Amino acid sequence: MHLESTRSEPTERSERTDPAGRLRPGFPRWSARLGSAATAVGLATAMAIGLSPSRSHAWEPAKAVEFIVPAGTGGGADQMARFIQTVVSKHNLMKQPIVVMNKGGGAGAEGFLMMKGSKGDPHKLVITLSNLFTTPLATDVPFNWRDLTPLQMLALDQFVLWVNAEAPYKNAREYVAAARTAGPGKLKMGGTGSKQEDQIITVAMEKQGDVKFTYVPFKGGGEVAVQLVGKHVDSTVNNPIEAVAQWRGGKLRPLCVFDSKRMPYKAKVTDTMAWSDIPLCKESGLDVEYVMLRGIFMAPGVSAEQQQFFIDLLQKVRETPDWKEFMERGAFNTTTMNGQPFVDWLGKEEARHLLLMRSAGFLAGRSK
Repeated sequence: MHLESTRSEPTERSERTDPAGRLRPGFPRWSARLGSAATAVGLATAMAIGLSPSRSHAWEPAKAVEFIVPAGTGGGADQMARFIQTVVSKHNLMKQPIVVMNKGGGAGAEGFLMMKGSKGDPHKLVITLSNLFTTPLATDVPFNWRDLTPLQMLALDQFVLWVNAEAPYKNAREYVAAARTAGPGKLKMGGTGSKQEDQIITVAMEKQGDVKFTYVPFKGGGEVAVQLVGKHVDSTVNNPIEAVAQWRGGKLRPLCVFDSKRMPYKAKVTDTMAWSDIPLCKESGLDVEYVMLRGIFMAPGVSAEQQQFFIDLLQKVRETPDWKEFMERGAFNTTTMNGQPFVDWLGKEEARHLLLMRSAGFLAGRSK
């Protein structure tokens, strides 16, 4: 769902013409025609790649924009932030550069507290994942998503149960049965961070399958995939974008996706499988569903004009062929929203994560 902007645009009288619209002395007609031609070329270029025509803004960044990633390098949030940085630069969508900064300390608290303390600073963005909810609930860090300015849901991210390609398990039912046979804690589940989304899913799997894994936390999804390829863990619940390269390379095998319906992408990723071929976990008796926010927030206290600039910028990013290819490569759920619908969704997700964290026994003192 999108909210359309209804604010009026500022207008400027051209220096080339007088109040009646006549060309001022000193501005030859060829220069006016050149300006019109340049505008037409710019519009044609934008339309050629599917972008909305440029619009003037009441505010634009005056310096480099810091793009905070409250997680480690190589994970899904980091990859999306750096992809946005690349698209903005490639298509000249903003005059100032974007600088990606990883601030993943304390399960992302480092980045969130940095944003909370940047009140009124429009030159900072943060990309969020589920630690937007889980970190405050698990650590009592003095932060809540309401301390920031919600800007845009870009997509929802899937979770897939992965094993090493050389493992004997062909589906989730076989893997859960092997974990049950091996005994409590014998098989290792790798994931990003502690008491975050990966471990929430792991606990849900344990309850559904009557099994117990040894959960091994890592700094980011990229590292998690590498550890599974090296057989240092037996399974992971990585996002698609975090493990697609290893899957394509024949190193990992997807067993199931934790969603209510299969992924829609039918192009082959390997010689034999597409994302749409990965079965639902509940098809193997593992009735666990979980998707994760990929959203953008600004610092508190920014103006409506500053928010609108970045909403329009992200719209242009999403209109590029690059973005559409990125969405398919990472098998994202392309749901997007901003404004009040986004705020309402965040409130519901916060309540859902409170229940999930309580069920898993992950709540810190003040949250219990």
